[in-house]
Amino acid sequence: MPATDKAEPVELSIGGRTVRITNPERVYFSARGETKLDLARYYVSVGEGIVRALRERPCMLHRFPSGVDGQKVHQKRIPSGAPEWLQTVRLHFPRYGRYADELCVTELASVIWAVQMSTVEFHPWNSRRADVERPDEWRIDIDPMPRCDFPRVRRVAHAAQEVLDELGVVGWPKTSGGNGLHIYVRIEPRWGFPDVRRAALAFAREVERRLPDDATTTWWRKDRAPEKAFVDFNQNARDHTIASAYSVRGVVEGTVSAPITWAEIDDVVPGELTLASMPERFARLGDLHRGIDDRAFSLEPLLAWAERDERGA
Repeated sequence: MPATDKAEPVELSIGGRTVRITNPERVYFSARGETKLDLARYYVSVGEGIVRALRERPCMLHRFPSGVDGQKVHQKRIPSGAPEWLQTVRLHFPRYGRYADELCVTELASVIWAVQMSTVEFHPWNSRRADVERPDEWRIDIDPMPRCDFPRVRRVAHAAQEVLDELGVVGWPKTSGGNGLHIYVRIEPRWGFPDVRRAALAFAREVERRLPDDATTTWWRKDRAPEKAFVDFNQNARDHTIASAYSVRGVVEGTVSAPITWAEIDDVVPGELTLASMPERFARLGDLHRGIDDRAFSLEPLLAWAERDERGA
């Protein structure tokens, strides 16, 4: 066993609960040597933000028991032996005829418990447990193809902002933790996953029409131009998840999917937003998504666009 695994457990007091971190000195991020305890302390430092991003949502955990250089485990089901106070939500997967009790974050202690279970990434659903079949979040995922540079991703993000402004809709941008950008919109929980996906596709097609040299909605990856950014509408399908705001990503540099302002789009360097740098940024700026729940928007205009596009198909 590596020497870094021999350190005594550390107990963290989180909102009146005690969470025990075992193997606190195990290195999780080899680029700068950050440990499991560093990861836990990062999530404590952005606690308000990560809880807001995950609150009441079914959440799949991406676990790295040996650190991010090792094997990744996709964990849907909460294991036996979890603390009694941990909240879950039961999900049905009709395709497989199975059920799973997934983590449902209601407090920061549940995030730190997940870190103790070797979780690095948090991937929530875009619906909440009150009605898991009706999303309240629409996700715009600007996913660069292999030869798509970040300036092009920025241009697509600006086009998305322009369309959102014309719709009278507020979007909340964040980095992906990689080379892309995400924009989240709170929506009225009136529609099921198929309609949210249809609306997202109609929006993506409008962005593509405005920037045909930069954006694509081509479904099959092999058919996409490698220099374009894919506006990935399918991230709004049922049981499709992406890393939440403030989630660390499973890469050796420990980059974070970090909320940003629209004014930062042209200057942000995603690789500089890491678990090492984000605590100071959060302390200085607070949660840049703190107003995301203040207003929810209707999908009716986008569904009208979808009907228009389907008639013309």
